[in-house]
Amino acid sequence: MAIDTVPPLVAAQIKYLLSHCPFSVKVEQMWSGCKNPSLLDRFTLVIPYCLDYIKWDVIYNAMYPLAAPDIIFGPEDESFQPYYDGTEKSCKNSLADWNSRDPARLLSLIIELRNAYMAYQRKRIGEVDDDRLKFEISTMLPREGIEMYMSSGTDKSEEVKFAVPLLDMDLNKLVAGSMWSHPQKIYLQIVFPVGKKYSTAPPTRLKLISSPELKALFSIEEFRLPPWLDGMCTAEYLPILEEMLGSQIKDAVASIETRRKFIMALAPLFGRPIEADPVFCRRATFLASSAVFNFLVHFSLPLQFPKQKAAIILQSSQHFNPQGVPVKSPNLTEYPWSPRWDPSEMADRLFDFLAEESLNFKKYCNQLVQQ
Repeated sequence: MAIDTVPPLVAAQIKYLLSHCPFSVKVEQMWSGCKNPSLLDRFTLVIPYCLDYIKWDVIYNAMYPLAAPDIIFGPEDESFQPYYDGTEKSCKNSLADWNSRDPARLLSLIIELRNAYMAYQRKRIGEVDDDRLKFEISTMLPREGIEMYMSSGTDKSEEVKFAVPLLDMDLNKLVAGSMWSHPQKIYLQIVFPVGKKYSTAPPTRLKLISSPELKALFSIEEFRLPPWLDGMCTAEYLPILEEMLGSQIKDAVASIETRRKFIMALAPLFGRPIEADPVFCRRATFLASSAVFNFLVHFSLPLQFPKQKAAIILQSSQHFNPQGVPVKSPNLTEYPWSPRWDPSEMADRLFDFLAEESLNFKKYCNQLVQQ
């Protein structure tokens, strides 16, 4: 984003929005709407909503920087009029008393509009003539933080999506030292087809989705959802899912300490690591030697460690390819291993294996350089 060509008052509001917004809003593109094309006074905001994104255009006027911006919503939301209640425009909103010199004003406006958009979608879905959907909504009402969205179009049937936050726990506090900038969340996406009269209810589509950063701790892709039994409703399904998910999250946190103990067990044999992941303990690099041959040993530890063994790559400190890149070995995974060994035995067995493997790696490096 070319912030230096944005009018100063607008730039200050964009900067404050991006650094203080409670959800990860992004500026997708910027352009000029005035006679001076170097002044960028319009941009598209990408706003997370219901495990997807909505895009709104924010239109300032560089010639009148004290004026409030216009907001243009997406073409599928033509009926979304947040400051019009059907009879008259509301005077109590963030645009009514706009102060362009307050850098927090754009943030307040976007949060206000997003909350209004949530209410708009709830109202739309509440008007759908579908008994099953009405029942599901009634069972989920006690839960906080649920977002919903109804999609429709000429090329697809109507469907209602729910984003249900799971686990009443602060995931950010589970991992000491984590630098996550936003609250980490896990959601269940539930999709109900609506708008047609079915002889039998179509299957409910389920998908588990998490904050991207959470993948450093827990793999959502490897989690198997419990089956949705015939006749089951959301209120019955969620406690079963949360119990399974909570148990596996606790196991994932405990595995950090298991990986940490393994890395610590390597230190008496290889020396202190020259580089390591101190938070999730997924990586560690040691400097090793065999006679006069010096090389690095890179350990990459999977989330399922020690059930899944570490991947090991050797990197020469003395041999380089024609492009000047240090020579590396392929991934080493065929070595003595048992998840039942204690960390010290794992380290001892690996040290013996690498003492022999380093001779093969040195030979491989010499042959590669001589070619």
